[in-house]
Amino acid sequence: MRVKLFILFVIYNVTVYGQQEPQYTQYMYNMSIVNPGYVINEPSIVQVGSLYRSQWVGIEGAPKTANVFANVPLSNKIELSANYLNDNIGGKVNISENVFNINTSYILKLKKDLNISFGLKLGFDHLNFSAIGSNVISDPTFGNTNKTILNIGAGVFLFDKNYYAGISLPNLIPSDLSIDNEVAYTDASHVFLIGGYVFNINDFKIKPSTVIKYVGGAPLSFDVSANVLYNEKFELGVSYRYLDAISGLAGFNVTPNLKVGYAYDFNTSRLNDFNNGSHEFILLYRFDVLGLSKKYSSPRFY
Repeated sequence: MRVKLFILFVIYNVTVYGQQEPQYTQYMYNMSIVNPGYVINEPSIVQVGSLYRSQWVGIEGAPKTANVFANVPLSNKIELSANYLNDNIGGKVNISENVFNINTSYILKLKKDLNISFGLKLGFDHLNFSAIGSNVISDPTFGNTNKTILNIGAGVFLFDKNYYAGISLPNLIPSDLSIDNEVAYTDASHVFLIGGYVFNINDFKIKPSTVIKYVGGAPLSFDVSANVLYNEKFELGVSYRYLDAISGLAGFNVTPNLKVGYAYDFNTSRLNDFNNGSHEFILLYRFDVLGLSKKYSSPRFY
């Protein structure tokens, strides 16, 4: 009985403090994960990427997240993006989430350089609870529990060559995973606001940006970032997540089409006493399918 109560306590804490919707330090390289309306808007350019995040290093069972994604333009007006995400938290008591979705965005030109895109997300979310250990598996309450749900989201993305803004609800259908009538995981509806502006100063591009997240029953959360790109190759940045972390970012364009990036989060909350920070790695590659990349004299910095 004590083991059962302890595990339920752990699960309760996962439920309360779990991220539910993924929020990366380097979210600006795959904004389709938070806004289904996001588009790269470069016909013939297919962008693929992967991201791996190890959070709160030093804490057993801390979250680990892997994301593989792609942006594929079908025409000047329609663009697809796809995301596969695996989120894993816990050790012997483990909750994992596997998400796959496809976003379809429609682009409308408002002025010469001003556009707006409307995106719809459709996919599925598979949740799995498992408990490992002789004292645990003997209790039928803690056998494997699975649940697969439909995932629908929507977003609007307004963008110019130098700025962008968007609002989205990436998950319109709330869900939860219950163990023995106890809610182990809650995936609530979130509202995301994103925005950024690119300043061009000689060989430098300077981009302040933000992402704001709201979910009912939880405090407002936001990231404020500033990234500097030099000579289209070297990138440095700093980010602050409200009441949570300060982050440093670095990126390098190995070739015009290949980018690698890294971010380190230093916790500013009480968790700082129990972990060694969070590490995040990203890899991006752009395929010029039709050989039109020369028309983009200065690649967009978002």
